[in-house]
Amino acid sequence: MFEGVPLSWFLILSTIMFFVGVYGFLVRKNLITILMSIELILNSVCINFVAFNKILYPEHMEGMFFTIFIIAVAAAEASVAIAIIINIYRRIASIDVEKMDKMKY
Repeated sequence: MFEGVPLSWFLILSTIMFFVGVYGFLVRKNLITILMSIELILNSVCINFVAFNKILYPEHMEGMFFTIFIIAVAAAEASVAIAIIINIYRRIASIDVEKMDKMKY
């Protein structure tokens, strides 16, 4: 799978994905795009786990297991976050971060 691709390419891809996710998290005001940015950050970590595991320890599967665990946690986090976003939209009819200034409406 990784025979022809050097580790540095995976690290470059993961770094770009990570910083695009951080940029989106810090700059965007929409809750859905913030959630997508968090998912992008988690996916960049998954790429690192799989790449380092496959290149450094090809006979072990720890990187794959950590990646599956991260995907499961990300799915749970996304479902809870979407439920919260839907509840916020029902109450104030907006998902703009700037319009949420109270903890309870």
